[in-house]
Amino acid sequence: MSGGHGPTASLYVAAASPLHRLAPQCKLAAALLFVFAVVATPREAFWAFAVYALALAALARVGRVPLAFVARRMVIEVPFVAFALFLPFVAQGERVEVAGLSLATEGLWAAWNIVAKATLGVATTVVLAATTPVAAILDGFDRLRVPRLFTAVAGFMVRYLDVVVGEARRMRVARLSRGDNGRWLWQARAVATSAGTLFVRSFERGERVHLAMLSRGFDGSLPVLADQPAGGRQWGTALALPVAAAAVAVVAWATVGT
Repeated sequence: MSGGHGPTASLYVAAASPLHRLAPQCKLAAALLFVFAVVATPREAFWAFAVYALALAALARVGRVPLAFVARRMVIEVPFVAFALFLPFVAQGERVEVAGLSLATEGLWAAWNIVAKATLGVATTVVLAATTPVAAILDGFDRLRVPRLFTAVAGFMVRYLDVVVGEARRMRVARLSRGDNGRWLWQARAVATSAGTLFVRSFERGERVHLAMLSRGFDGSLPVLADQPAGGRQWGTALALPVAAAAVAVVAWATVGT
């Protein structure tokens, strides 16, 4: 499976950096542990989140991933940010006046907690995807002993996502050529019908592909295209970030508790 085609191609930044050369299983484990450290950090420790953000910015620079690229890909978290902005208005408890608005103190803390940790988590995944092709990520999951069923389903989803998107685009063009306009409420039935048809076609395509693979000896696992074993040096390099983040979280808890 190529990492340079389809919708996922826009997530990867081709470069020759130390981060690109690091084994994918090391990067996956480091990213997961780093996110755990971020989530475990007390919300009151503002300085700790600033340290995490600086660490991610430095990591993006090492991986030759432009910060503007990271910022554009983080638009995906906008719905979560919008949800967090409502919390100060609907939460109960002590309230404070901010710019003439009555906001709940606990809601403000909850909003900050969600925005800060979600932003750092999304930025981590963006840097990971920008420095690791999709095929390598799936291989890394295999090496981390993630169930093969999960990696196989994820691999096929990525492989055929472009096919499904293309099919949906062609169906939309067909509707428009017949005078359809999805912006009007009374034409929602046509859109719903198209969605159902797309689901049926995708399911049938999946059945045909699976039968074709079984007839060619598919045993439930995909072939490894690039063998990237990881030595102790690579693991040590990758785990340096989550270990430092864990230390920051511990200090943050100690500071908040005093």
